[in-house]
Formats: sequence, C-alpha cells, structure tokens
Amino acid sequence: MNFSERSYSIFEKATADYHLKDDVNATVRNPYEVKSIEFYLYLKNWIDAVQWHLEDIIRNPSIDPVEALAIKRRIDKSNQDRTDLVELIDSFFFEKYKKIQPLPNATINTESPAWAVDRLSILLLKIYHMRQEAERTDTDAVHKEKCEKKLAVLMEQKKDLCTALDQLLDDIQAGRKYMKVYKQMKMYNDPTLNPVLYGK
Repeated sequence: MNFSERSYSIFEKATADYHLKDDVNATVRNPYEVKSIEFYLYLKNWIDAVQWHLEDIIRNPSIDPVEALAIKRRIDKSNQDRTDLVELIDSFFFEKYKKIQPLPNATINTESPAWAVDRLSILLLKIYHMRQEAERTDTDAVHKEKCEKKLAVLMEQKKDLCTALDQLLDDIQAGRKYMKVYKQMKMYNDPTLNPVLYGK
C-alpha cells in the first residue's frame, strides 16, 4: 500500500470514529502508537473533523453571539493545532529523506508532502459529507443529482491528489525533488507580533 492509500484509510477510520458520537467535544481515542506517523495522521483528520463541524455550528444564523465568539476562538486554536501538526508531519518526511542526496538538477516542490496530506484529509471530509447529502432520503431528485455530480468530481480530485502525493514522495526518494520544513510563522496568534495585542 502506498503512502496516500495508507493515509486515506487512516483518515477514513478517524472520520468514522468521530461520527460514532458526532460531537465536537468528544474525546479523541487515537488507536495508533504515540508519535508514530499513523498516530499523527489519525490526529490530523480528527482535528479536521472537529473543525468541520465547528464551522457548521458557527454558521447557524440564530447562534448566540457569545457562543459564536467562543467557537471562533476555538476554531483559531484548531487552525494553530492543525498547522503545528502539518509541520510535525513534514519533519517526519524530512527526517526520513535526510540522507537522500538531491540530484544536481533537483527542484523544490511548490507544496510540501505534509500540506498535500492536509489537503487529502480535508478532501476525505468533503467526500464523506457529500456522500451523506447524496444519500439523503428527505430531498428531491435535483438535490440528489447535484450532490452525486459533486461527489464524482471530489472522487476524481482524490485520485489526482493521491497520485501527485505519491509521485512527490517518489521524486524526493529518487533525488529529483528536495524538501524543506518551513514554519508558518503566523503572526496573529503571537502577542509580540499582532499590533492589536501588543498595542494594548
């Protein structure tokens, strides 16, 4: 099983496990060995699944403003956790391939492996929820047809993204590509860099 297939199967498990309770406050019960790549992949998708549903909740037009602000703060924290985890996954790849000598004409990719993994995790959630919409029995045929068409496009995206991710890893392994780990250096969460925070 190649890396994209392995990742996708772990994402499927995490999403299925989340939906057993379908509760943004449910405790994550990661079944994989702590600090293994499987552990990080499962956690990555769990974070994405929780955030997906927080984004749904906050769009409720009748939501209490105080509750909405609390959820917005939680989404901000989730985004930071997600970014930190992506960097951790990239560090795994960097360590794995650190002894590979890039070829003289090797190039760097516009996207690191872990950011492609991030996109695959979110794509899994799109597929899961679009399939739910396509299978609803309380909607009309037009809704079902629209969702089925969108689902077909998402499945094509999955195929292309998996192929691209595996090709990137193969290229790094063969020295045709090289990678770096860049910290995102988000400024709005840093009280020394956000003028609204340090200006107080």
